[in-house]
Amino acid sequence: MDRKIFSEEHEIFRASVRKYIQANIVPKYAEWEEAHCVPREMWIEAGKQGWLCPNAEEEYGGLGVDFLYNVVLTEEMSFFGVPGFFVSLHNDVVYPYIERFANPEQKKRWVPGCVSGEKILAVAMSEPDAGSDLASLRTKAIRDGDHYVVNGSKTFISNGQLADLVVVAVRTDPEAQPPHRGISLLVVEADTPGFTRGRNLDKVGFHAQDTSEMFFDDCRVPVENLLGVEGAGFKFLMENLQQERLALAIGGAAAAAGTLAVTLDYVHERKLFGQTLSKFQNTRFELAEVATKVQLARTFLDDLIVRHIAGESLVKEVSMAKWWVTDTQFEVADRCLQLFGGYGYMKEYLVSRFWVDARAQRIYGGTNEVMKELIARHLGL
Repeated sequence: MDRKIFSEEHEIFRASVRKYIQANIVPKYAEWEEAHCVPREMWIEAGKQGWLCPNAEEEYGGLGVDFLYNVVLTEEMSFFGVPGFFVSLHNDVVYPYIERFANPEQKKRWVPGCVSGEKILAVAMSEPDAGSDLASLRTKAIRDGDHYVVNGSKTFISNGQLADLVVVAVRTDPEAQPPHRGISLLVVEADTPGFTRGRNLDKVGFHAQDTSEMFFDDCRVPVENLLGVEGAGFKFLMENLQQERLALAIGGAAAAAGTLAVTLDYVHERKLFGQTLSKFQNTRFELAEVATKVQLARTFLDDLIVRHIAGESLVKEVSMAKWWVTDTQFEVADRCLQLFGGYGYMKEYLVSRFWVDARAQRIYGGTNEVMKELIARHLGL
């Protein structure tokens, strides 16, 4: 598929990323899954490769390139089935909060480390009783002189065990009405007294990703770590969710393409009743349908990527993409796994990882049911 949104420079970058992933990440990924964490030194290596916050300004060590470089990274990691090395979260989800809302002094303190891999990023929104309903979060940050005193807990935090900087959604005004006006964003540094990490959560899939609980017990965060102004946190979150959900859909489409690729290889090799699986009509029809859906997803997303870069507001469209593409990703993984028979259920086959990892995509970043609700609201329903 000739994708005209990418220039020759983007494709040169893609080739180098793909080569590095195949040589240095794919062979080690099973070990990282067993450890439930990617080694910290891999983040440093990613920084050396220019993979981290590539769109950051050159004065802070970034490359100053466009969002399409981020897209290439997300696609290649997902295509090869190694999304637990969550570079996309660092680049596409968390860093934009610093890029857009941090002041020059904050950027000078934080961005160089984000680019080098010395400061791994996470964002803490979800709580035990508040997932997609961000306006109901309970973690409080009460001003006390030059500090906020933070108390509460967060859960399902990606990059949670390794994160050095965590953008935390907190309630700075418990009495604000409506409640979302009392939400602010604080950058909590991991060595701050009163901040502790909980366990590395034991998930069904996405095993290489260190997804964690976080606790704040009279955690004193300097006022200078506030992003933007008090009470603007919910607005900031809503503004950045467009890119977050678009990135999740981009990864979903690329993972579906990767699943199709390994399945095509398998059906050409595996024999049943004296002929390869690729000769059976059921196989051919299944993969014809799967390939069509993969192409539709990419075509839809390429249009949204261009419009997102142009600055359009695409809440309805990215909600559609996040819902439909991640549902499609799981459908593709499920149908492809079936073609492997019993071998598809074995961990030694990559299709099994595509299958279990796809399940989380329909939940995080806002469940797909919430995406449908957002779409309905934009339809005037």
